[in-house]
Amino acid sequence: MITTTLSSFRKDIKKYFDSVTENFETLIINRGKDSGVVIMSLDEYNSLTATQHELSSRKNEERLDAAINKLKGGSTFSKELMEE
Repeated sequence: MITTTLSSFRKDIKKYFDSVTENFETLIINRGKDSGVVIMSLDEYNSLTATQHELSSRKNEERLDAAINKLKGGSTFSKELMEE
């Protein structure tokens, strides 16, 4: 994660964009007290969106909860369970 000011971002916008896209960095631009902007690569954004979609599904939530409970109970997973 990179943090900068708006004036520094203006001076080196290409450098910051290159760092975000090439190094998968997240850029935070401070704009004063409790105010700011976050810039991330399109790949990172798509990944977050896909994760949010997967977690929003009730069926996936139930499967995740079941998997966590099995791990907490000391169980392991068979290949068949992973393919369900």
